Amino acid sequence: MKSLLLPPHWHHEAHASVASTLLCCNAAALAPGDFLLVTAEEQTAGRGQRGTTWESQRGANLTFTVGWRDVGVLPRNQFLISEVCALAVACTVEELLRDAGNGEAVSVKWPNDVYVGERKICGMLIEHSLTGGRIDSSMAGIGININQTRFTGDAPNPVSLKQLTGLTYPRERVMERFVGHFMRGIEALQAKQYERVEQDFAARLFRRTGWHNFRDAEGMFSGEFVAIARNGILTLRKADGTTHDYAFKEVNFCL
Repeated sequence: MKSLLLPPHWHHEAHASVASTLLCCNAAALAPGDFLLVTAEEQTAGRGQRGTTWESQRGANLTFTVGWRDVGVLPRNQFLISEVCALAVACTVEELLRDAGNGEAVSVKWPNDVYVGERKICGMLIEHSLTGGRIDSSMAGIGININQTRFTGDAPNPVSLKQLTGLTYPRERVMERFVGHFMRGIEALQAKQYERVEQDFAARLFRRTGWHNFRDAEGMFSGEFVAIARNGILTLRKADGTTHDYAFKEVNFCL
């Protein structure tokens, strides 16, 4: 991953093997307006939501972290950053699938997993550093399944681009597409185009219409989406008509 064509003010650190690219990304040390991309051929302890690990064959996929300084988003609106990151991956995957003649739907499962149909192609973990009531720096640790064709972990539904299309992808070119979509999202945040980001995200929500099975602290239930707030809180309506708010880890999709 050394031949990347990146925009100005982007720095790239390429590693052969690290525990986690998130741990290698010192976003707080960046100058305002600069971005740091940390890539690794192998992560030995890649992290996901809810303390899960991310399975990735060495040299087959994209495992990376993007770090940057304050883009003007207040802590109460921090989920907008997660939306931008997830949308950048979803748009990248969708473009590559369409180029290969695959028209499967690409969606985002709250909070930020990217799915093709009913299968997960990307996971991510977003971390922020807060200073004086503002987001001083952010890091997005992302794993995208590119060329891996066999998964041996306990994840129930992984899939890769190669499994979907039969093609082998130059990972550098996939990364460059992601960076392009990511920067367009960052520019939208800097321009305070929050509603546009939210509308694009809502249009891509996994199971955004109809009734589906979920599980919370009280057990399994049938519910439908109502809204997602800018702080990431998910509101669902249960079959009895009541609405319930959930933070990360408080409700799961039943796949």
